[in-house]
Amino acid sequence: MHAVEHHYVKTNGITLHVAQQGPKEGKLLLFLHGFPEFWYGWHKQMAYFAERGYRVWAPDQRGYNLSDKPKRIKDYHISQLTKDIAGLIEQSPHKRVTIIGHDWGGIVTWRMAREYPQLIDKVVILNAPHEAAMQKQLVKHPTQLIRSSYAAFFQVRGLPERLISQNNWKMGTEMLEATSQPGAFTKEDLKHYREAWSKPGAMTAMINWYRANVKAMAHSDLPKQVTIPMLFIWGAKDQFLGQDLAHISSRYIEEGRLVFFEQATHWVHLEEADRVNDIIEGFI
Repeated sequence: MHAVEHHYVKTNGITLHVAQQGPKEGKLLLFLHGFPEFWYGWHKQMAYFAERGYRVWAPDQRGYNLSDKPKRIKDYHISQLTKDIAGLIEQSPHKRVTIIGHDWGGIVTWRMAREYPQLIDKVVILNAPHEAAMQKQLVKHPTQLIRSSYAAFFQVRGLPERLISQNNWKMGTEMLEATSQPGAFTKEDLKHYREAWSKPGAMTAMINWYRANVKAMAHSDLPKQVTIPMLFIWGAKDQFLGQDLAHISSRYIEEGRLVFFEQATHWVHLEEADRVNDIIEGFI
Protein backbone atom coordinates (compact mmCIF):
# COMPACT_ATOMS: atom_id res chain seq x y z
CA MET A 1 0.00 0.00 0.00
CA HIS A 2 1.21 3.49 -0.86
CA ALA A 3 0.60 5.99 1.92
CA VAL A 4 -1.08 9.32 1.19
CA GLU A 5 1.46 12.14 1.23
CA HIS A 6 0.55 15.75 1.97
CA HIS A 7 2.32 18.49 0.07
CA TYR A 8 1.87 22.22 -0.45
CA VAL A 9 2.36 23.71 -3.92
CA LYS A 10 2.48 27.39 -4.86
CA THR A 11 0.49 28.26 -7.96
CA ASN A 12 -1.13 31.39 -9.36
CA GLY A 13 -0.24 33.46 -6.29
CA ILE A 14 -1.70 31.04 -3.72
CA THR A 15 -0.75 27.76 -2.04
CA LEU A 16 -2.74 24.59 -2.60
CA HIS A 17 -2.66 21.56 -0.35
CA VAL A 18 -2.18 18.50 -2.56
CA ALA A 19 -2.70 14.93 -1.37
CA GLN A 20 -0.42 12.62 -3.34
CA GLN A 21 -0.20 8.86 -3.59
CA GLY A 22 1.56 6.24 -5.67
CA PRO A 23 5.07 5.83 -7.11
CA LYS A 24 6.68 9.14 -8.09
CA GLU A 25 7.76 7.79 -11.47
CA GLY A 26 4.21 6.80 -12.39
CA LYS A 27 2.05 8.57 -14.95
CA LEU A 28 0.32 11.52 -13.26
CA LEU A 29 -3.44 11.55 -12.74
CA LEU A 30 -4.89 14.80 -11.38
CA PHE A 31 -8.23 14.52 -9.55
CA LEU A 32 -10.35 17.66 -9.05
CA HIS A 33 -13.16 17.55 -6.50
CA GLY A 34 -16.36 19.56 -6.45
CA PHE A 35 -18.68 21.07 -3.83
CA PRO A 36 -18.76 20.39 -0.92
CA GLU A 37 -15.96 17.85 -1.04
CA PHE A 38 -12.17 18.13 -0.77
CA TRP A 39 -9.28 15.85 -1.73
CA TYR A 40 -10.65 13.02 0.42
CA GLY A 41 -13.64 12.68 -1.90
CA TRP A 42 -11.35 10.76 -4.28
CA HIS A 43 -9.98 8.31 -1.70
CA LYS A 44 -11.57 5.32 -3.46
CA GLN A 45 -9.88 6.29 -6.71
CA MET A 46 -6.53 7.33 -5.23
CA ALA A 47 -5.73 4.00 -3.57
CA TYR A 48 -6.88 2.05 -6.64
CA PHE A 49 -4.71 3.89 -9.14
CA ALA A 50 -1.72 4.21 -6.81
CA GLU A 51 -1.61 0.43 -6.47
CA ARG A 52 -1.58 0.18 -10.26
CA GLY A 53 1.51 2.28 -10.60
CA TYR A 54 0.05 5.72 -11.23
CA ARG A 55 1.10 8.86 -9.40
CA VAL A 56 -2.09 10.51 -8.12
CA TRP A 57 -2.50 14.14 -7.12
CA ALA A 58 -5.73 15.34 -5.50
CA PRO A 59 -5.58 19.01 -4.49
CA ASP A 60 -7.88 20.82 -2.14
CA GLN A 61 -8.99 23.41 -4.63
CA ARG A 62 -8.84 27.12 -3.84
CA GLY A 63 -10.90 27.89 -0.72
CA TYR A 64 -11.23 24.28 0.43
CA ASN A 65 -9.86 22.53 3.52
CA LEU A 66 -6.11 23.20 3.85
CA SER A 67 -5.63 25.34 0.73
CA ASP A 68 -5.49 29.14 0.72
CA LYS A 69 -8.78 31.02 1.01
CA PRO A 70 -8.66 34.44 -0.65
CA LYS A 71 -11.20 36.86 0.80
CA ARG A 72 -12.69 38.49 -2.30
CA ILE A 73 -15.51 36.85 -4.25
CA LYS A 74 -13.85 37.73 -7.56
CA ASP A 75 -10.84 35.65 -6.50
CA TYR A 76 -13.00 32.58 -7.21
CA HIS A 77 -13.76 33.46 -10.83
CA ILE A 78 -13.45 30.44 -13.13
CA SER A 79 -10.46 32.03 -14.86
CA GLN A 80 -8.53 32.00 -11.57
CA LEU A 81 -9.60 28.44 -10.78
CA THR A 82 -8.25 27.17 -14.09
CA LYS A 83 -5.00 29.13 -13.68
CA ASP A 84 -4.56 27.41 -10.31
CA ILE A 85 -4.65 24.00 -11.97
CA ALA A 86 -2.56 25.00 -14.97
CA GLY A 87 0.12 26.26 -12.58
CA LEU A 88 -0.13 23.08 -10.53
CA ILE A 89 0.54 20.96 -13.61
CA GLU A 90 3.47 23.17 -14.56
CA GLN A 91 4.93 22.60 -11.06
CA SER A 92 4.74 18.84 -11.54
CA PRO A 93 7.53 16.74 -13.09
CA HIS A 94 5.17 15.86 -15.95
CA LYS A 95 4.60 17.95 -19.06
CA ARG A 96 1.13 16.51 -19.68
CA VAL A 97 -1.37 14.85 -17.34
CA THR A 98 -4.75 13.17 -17.32
CA ILE A 99 -7.37 15.18 -15.42
CA ILE A 100 -10.40 13.63 -13.74
CA GLY A 101 -12.98 16.15 -12.49
CA HIS A 102 -16.33 15.87 -10.71
CA ASP A 103 -18.98 18.58 -10.18
CA TRP A 104 -17.14 21.95 -9.95
CA GLY A 105 -13.92 20.04 -10.53
CA GLY A 106 -15.53 18.89 -13.76
CA ILE A 107 -16.38 22.47 -14.74
CA VAL A 108 -12.73 23.40 -14.21
CA THR A 109 -11.74 20.35 -16.27
CA TRP A 110 -13.97 21.42 -19.19
CA ARG A 111 -12.25 24.80 -19.13
CA MET A 112 -8.79 23.32 -18.81
CA ALA A 113 -9.41 21.10 -21.84
CA ARG A 114 -10.36 24.14 -23.93
CA GLU A 115 -7.93 26.70 -22.54
CA TYR A 116 -4.81 24.62 -21.76
CA PRO A 117 -4.93 21.60 -24.11
CA GLN A 118 -1.12 21.54 -24.31
CA LEU A 119 -1.00 20.40 -20.66
CA ILE A 120 -3.45 17.53 -20.97
CA ASP A 121 -3.36 14.01 -22.44
CA LYS A 122 -6.92 12.96 -21.67
CA VAL A 123 -9.84 14.10 -19.54
CA VAL A 124 -12.51 12.31 -17.53
CA ILE A 125 -15.54 14.29 -16.37
CA LEU A 126 -18.16 13.02 -13.94
CA ASN A 127 -21.55 14.72 -13.56
CA ALA A 128 -20.49 18.18 -14.66
CA PRO A 129 -22.01 19.85 -17.73
CA HIS A 130 -20.38 21.98 -20.38
CA GLU A 131 -21.21 25.64 -19.64
CA ALA A 132 -22.95 26.04 -23.01
CA ALA A 133 -25.19 23.05 -22.27
CA MET A 134 -26.14 24.50 -18.89
CA GLN A 135 -27.02 27.84 -20.49
CA LYS A 136 -29.29 26.20 -23.07
CA GLN A 137 -31.02 23.95 -20.56
CA LEU A 138 -31.75 26.73 -18.07
CA VAL A 139 -33.39 28.81 -20.79
CA LYS A 140 -35.47 26.05 -22.36
CA HIS A 141 -36.34 23.82 -19.41
CA PRO A 142 -37.62 25.32 -16.13
CA THR A 143 -37.19 21.96 -14.40
CA GLN A 144 -33.41 22.41 -14.54
CA LEU A 145 -33.83 25.88 -13.07
CA ILE A 146 -35.65 24.29 -10.14
CA ARG A 147 -32.94 21.64 -9.75
CA SER A 148 -30.31 24.40 -9.68
CA SER A 149 -32.21 26.73 -7.33
CA TYR A 150 -29.66 26.12 -4.57
CA ALA A 151 -27.18 28.18 -6.63
CA ALA A 152 -29.50 31.19 -6.28
CA PHE A 153 -29.74 30.60 -2.53
CA PHE A 154 -25.94 30.65 -2.36
CA GLN A 155 -25.91 34.21 -3.71
CA VAL A 156 -27.20 35.50 -0.35
CA ARG A 157 -24.21 36.74 1.64
CA GLY A 158 -23.63 34.94 4.93
CA LEU A 159 -26.93 33.11 5.27
CA PRO A 160 -26.09 29.79 3.55
CA GLU A 161 -22.92 29.23 5.55
CA ARG A 162 -24.74 29.99 8.82
CA LEU A 163 -27.53 27.54 8.08
CA ILE A 164 -25.27 24.78 6.78
CA SER A 165 -23.00 24.96 9.84
CA GLN A 166 -25.71 24.82 12.49
CA ASN A 167 -25.96 21.77 14.77
CA ASN A 168 -22.56 20.37 13.80
CA TRP A 169 -23.14 20.79 10.07
CA LYS A 170 -26.47 18.97 10.16
CA MET A 171 -27.76 20.53 6.93
CA GLY A 172 -24.53 19.79 5.07
CA THR A 173 -24.39 16.13 6.05
CA GLU A 174 -28.11 15.61 5.46
CA MET A 175 -27.74 17.06 1.96
CA LEU A 176 -25.04 14.52 1.12
CA GLU A 177 -27.05 11.62 2.50
CA ALA A 178 -30.35 12.69 0.94
CA THR A 179 -28.91 13.02 -2.57
CA SER A 180 -26.86 9.81 -2.58
CA GLN A 181 -27.52 6.08 -2.46
CA PRO A 182 -27.57 4.59 1.07
CA GLY A 183 -24.07 4.02 2.39
CA ALA A 184 -22.30 6.24 -0.14
CA PHE A 185 -21.08 8.42 2.72
CA THR A 186 -20.07 6.53 5.85
CA LYS A 187 -20.01 8.02 9.35
CA GLU A 188 -16.22 8.19 9.07
CA ASP A 189 -16.51 10.02 5.72
CA LEU A 190 -18.90 12.59 7.18
CA LYS A 191 -16.53 13.15 10.10
CA HIS A 192 -13.79 14.06 7.63
CA TYR A 193 -16.14 16.39 5.76
CA ARG A 194 -17.15 18.21 8.95
CA GLU A 195 -13.50 18.72 9.80
CA ALA A 196 -12.80 20.20 6.37
CA TRP A 197 -15.86 22.46 6.47
CA SER A 198 -14.86 23.68 9.92
CA LYS A 199 -11.59 25.21 8.75
CA PRO A 200 -11.77 29.01 9.31
CA GLY A 201 -13.35 30.69 6.31
CA ALA A 202 -13.74 27.45 4.38
CA MET A 203 -17.51 27.35 3.84
CA THR A 204 -17.68 30.98 2.73
CA ALA A 205 -14.80 30.37 0.32
CA MET A 206 -16.46 27.23 -1.02
CA ILE A 207 -19.76 29.00 -1.64
CA ASN A 208 -17.88 31.90 -3.25
CA TRP A 209 -17.33 29.61 -6.24
CA TYR A 210 -21.06 29.99 -6.91
CA ARG A 211 -21.13 33.71 -6.13
CA ALA A 212 -18.27 34.44 -8.52
CA ASN A 213 -19.38 32.29 -11.44
CA VAL A 214 -23.15 32.00 -11.83
CA LYS A 215 -23.16 35.00 -14.19
CA ALA A 216 -19.59 34.71 -15.44
CA MET A 217 -20.06 31.25 -16.91
CA ALA A 218 -22.87 32.51 -19.11
CA HIS A 219 -20.48 34.76 -21.01
CA SER A 220 -17.52 32.55 -21.89
CA ASP A 221 -15.72 33.49 -25.09
CA LEU A 222 -13.64 30.29 -25.20
CA PRO A 223 -14.12 27.83 -28.08
CA LYS A 224 -16.87 25.38 -27.18
CA GLN A 225 -15.47 22.18 -28.69
CA VAL A 226 -13.13 19.89 -26.74
CA THR A 227 -10.55 18.22 -28.97
CA ILE A 228 -8.78 16.21 -26.25
CA PRO A 229 -9.97 12.58 -25.84
CA MET A 230 -12.66 12.51 -23.17
CA LEU A 231 -14.51 9.97 -21.09
CA PHE A 232 -17.80 11.46 -19.86
CA ILE A 233 -19.45 9.63 -16.93
CA TRP A 234 -22.92 10.49 -15.67
CA GLY A 235 -24.90 9.17 -12.70
CA ALA A 236 -28.41 9.09 -14.16
CA LYS A 237 -30.21 9.70 -10.85
CA ASP A 238 -28.48 13.02 -10.21
CA GLN A 239 -30.95 15.22 -8.29
CA PHE A 240 -29.13 18.42 -9.25
CA LEU A 241 -28.42 17.92 -12.95
CA GLY A 242 -30.79 16.35 -15.47
CA GLN A 243 -29.72 13.71 -17.98
CA ASP A 244 -30.39 16.06 -20.89
CA LEU A 245 -27.38 18.08 -19.75
CA ALA A 246 -25.18 15.06 -20.37
CA HIS A 247 -26.53 14.54 -23.88
CA ILE A 248 -26.18 18.22 -24.81
CA SER A 249 -22.69 18.43 -23.30
CA SER A 250 -21.56 15.40 -25.30
CA ARG A 251 -22.14 17.36 -28.51
CA TYR A 252 -19.08 19.44 -27.65
CA ILE A 253 -16.79 16.40 -27.46
CA GLU A 254 -14.94 15.64 -30.69
CA GLU A 255 -13.34 12.39 -29.52
CA GLY A 256 -14.81 10.42 -26.66
CA ARG A 257 -17.78 8.62 -25.20
CA LEU A 258 -20.62 9.20 -22.76
CA VAL A 259 -21.35 6.46 -20.22
CA PHE A 260 -24.47 6.49 -18.04
CA PHE A 261 -24.52 4.74 -14.67
CA GLU A 262 -28.26 4.17 -14.43
CA GLN A 263 -28.51 3.53 -10.67
CA ALA A 264 -25.98 6.13 -9.56
CA THR A 265 -26.61 9.68 -8.39
CA HIS A 266 -24.47 12.82 -8.50
CA TRP A 267 -21.97 10.94 -6.31
CA VAL A 268 -21.23 8.21 -8.86
CA HIS A 269 -17.50 8.02 -8.00
CA LEU A 270 -18.38 6.90 -4.46
CA GLU A 271 -21.42 4.74 -5.16
CA GLU A 272 -19.97 2.87 -8.14
CA ALA A 273 -16.28 3.17 -7.29
CA ASP A 274 -15.24 -0.24 -8.65
CA ARG A 275 -16.98 0.24 -12.00
CA VAL A 276 -15.89 3.87 -12.28
CA ASN A 277 -12.28 2.95 -11.56
CA ASP A 278 -12.38 0.11 -14.08
CA ILE A 279 -13.78 2.20 -16.89
CA ILE A 280 -11.35 5.06 -16.20
CA GLU A 281 -8.43 2.64 -16.22
CA GLY A 282 -9.56 1.21 -19.54
CA PHE A 283 -9.80 4.70 -21.00
CA ILE A 284 -6.41 5.96 -19.87
